[in-house]
Amino acid sequence: MVQPAKHIENVRYAIRNVVAEALRLEAQGRRILYLNIGDPLKFDFQTPPHLIEAVHRAMRDGHNGYAPSAGIPAAREAIAREALRNGIPGITPLDVVVTNGASEAIELALTALLEPGERVLVPSPGYPLYNAVAARLGVQAVPYSLDEDRGWSLDLSEIDALCTPGTRALLLCNPNNPTGAVLDRNALEGLLEIARRRGLVILSDEIYDKLLYDKVHLPTASLATDVPIITFGGLSKSYLACGWRVGWLVFCNAHLMPGLKAAVLRLADARLCSAGPPQYAIAPALEGPQAHLAEMMGRMRSRRDLMVRRINAIPGLSVVEPAAAFYAMPRLQLPSVTSDEDFVLSLLRETGVLFVHGSGFGQKAGTTHFRVVFLPPEDILTTAFDRLEAFVREHHPLP
Repeated sequence: MVQPAKHIENVRYAIRNVVAEALRLEAQGRRILYLNIGDPLKFDFQTPPHLIEAVHRAMRDGHNGYAPSAGIPAAREAIAREALRNGIPGITPLDVVVTNGASEAIELALTALLEPGERVLVPSPGYPLYNAVAARLGVQAVPYSLDEDRGWSLDLSEIDALCTPGTRALLLCNPNNPTGAVLDRNALEGLLEIARRRGLVILSDEIYDKLLYDKVHLPTASLATDVPIITFGGLSKSYLACGWRVGWLVFCNAHLMPGLKAAVLRLADARLCSAGPPQYAIAPALEGPQAHLAEMMGRMRSRRDLMVRRINAIPGLSVVEPAAAFYAMPRLQLPSVTSDEDFVLSLLRETGVLFVHGSGFGQKAGTTHFRVVFLPPEDILTTAFDRLEAFVREHHPLP
């Protein structure tokens, strides 16, 4: 028997097992209500037509071969202009690398930066990709807590205490997946001060930066010129093009990390390029019509409000209202629930409603959560929350 490499033994993507169970049930004829997947195109949202036309035109005009490894010039130029509009100084197209989704951008940066055994601080709860990439690289992903009682903000003293001589970087997701939280200026400036004092690179995942309800998003790199910062973005979420796998990274304050920038570009060369034709949609997306954003967020606000109202009305459940994106992390305060994974699997098997257990994203010890995606239309959300409430009242009633 051929054995897999030992260095991937600790690679996990913990949310996949519940999806596998949902697919098994669906194959048996059950109807599943999917409140687990952050892909708007699975529901009633569509890619803006001018992006589709841009890719179609590129393919029709023969742009179907390999692209430059760092991205086509028009895309890099548009991303650089977007960074400048966002208040990030000094960005040029040479500071931009176009990637196969923001996921590849994050992987390239971590691979180029970290030696095996070194440490990167990651948010908890946080997107499972961060831990999976760290495990594959043999580096330590050290979780720092997001404080649910303060709207999922940061505990800066904890973050500072977690820094050791082997800590090289701090990764943040702002706006956050899975909580929908948005960090304010004080939190970001506190992080930057820690990075400045500790000599850390800041890796700032800002893929949800345009999907806002009430709060303002501040790009991390707009707040400091003396800290090395890599910002990640893409078309997947704000521009409704998840399957196109169009992402990027931007070296901010690049003069502080010329060696790291060169290493990322070498890695980009080694994998040839990201998909060529979709890159022709980047400039039209960032600099063309934006009307879909207001329309999308108008619908999402109504769905968010429905989710918050329904979850908070169920005895033993509570949720912090998300300020961005389309995720939330409801808390289970039910004495009879000792495992959030068992809870979501039992709910799935009995009702057909699919959430993801909070432990798949990390959570504070002694707490249990699940992540809800409130992208589906309101009638589906209403049905799902009706079933959730009935399940909790029947199987986990409060004393």
